[in-house]
Amino acid sequence: MEILGFHVPQFIGADDALCVIEMTVVTRPFALDFAGAYLDQPPVFPNEAWEAWEAEKRDQFDFRWATVRRVLDALEELDIYMVDVSPSNIAFANE
Repeated sequence: MEILGFHVPQFIGADDALCVIEMTVVTRPFALDFAGAYLDQPPVFPNEAWEAWEAEKRDQFDFRWATVRRVLDALEELDIYMVDVSPSNIAFANE
């Protein structure tokens, strides 16, 4: 599966007794790490927290922030709200 050209791992299965999840492996460019994602409804944080979060992400991603924001918007259209965003879990092909 891809979102705006970023590979997203697919869920294969899980075993509650073993506490494991099996997913596909993806290559760059990718969007990963949905452990901290919110489903169906966005998290509720004060406006100041969102502003600080976005300022930090703009610094982390620099000129690529607009692309990352588009990926996050596409995920939100699927009711997936990803807040644990960093260059290690949204990675571009040429890094």
